[in-house]
Amino acid sequence: MPETMLPDLDATEALARRIAAVSRPGDAILLGGPLGAGKSAFCRAFLRAASGDAALDVPSPSFTLVQSYATRLGPVHHFDLWRLSGPDAVIELGWDELTADIVLVEWPDRLGALRPAGALSVTLAMGEGEVRRVTIDGWEARL
Repeated sequence: MPETMLPDLDATEALARRIAAVSRPGDAILLGGPLGAGKSAFCRAFLRAASGDAALDVPSPSFTLVQSYATRLGPVHHFDLWRLSGPDAVIELGWDELTADIVLVEWPDRLGALRPAGALSVTLAMGEGEVRRVTIDGWEARL
């Protein structure tokens, strides 16, 4: 999918809801981009859509590293790998067991060889003001 412009936070959240609507157990959604690009906002909107709860509290898992949620789609695990050094630390979080469910991964470069085949990659980049550029790779048949 070519690079697309998201004019504001509402557009980023709409994209997350669209992806949540086609997600299923075993899926990995990998979110790349610099600090402040909208990865956590995307995850928050995805989890709210998946749970059917627009007010769901979705804190950033920067310090807990992974937060798990019961949703209408089944369990969803939100990973923030920013503070991890690499794949060995990811395995210690229960990665192998949790990938049977849906996983949202911020900072997927820390996965190394653990990167799931068939994952959806969503890369966000900052534009002017609230504008974000997004590049999506994968799930061509679903999106």
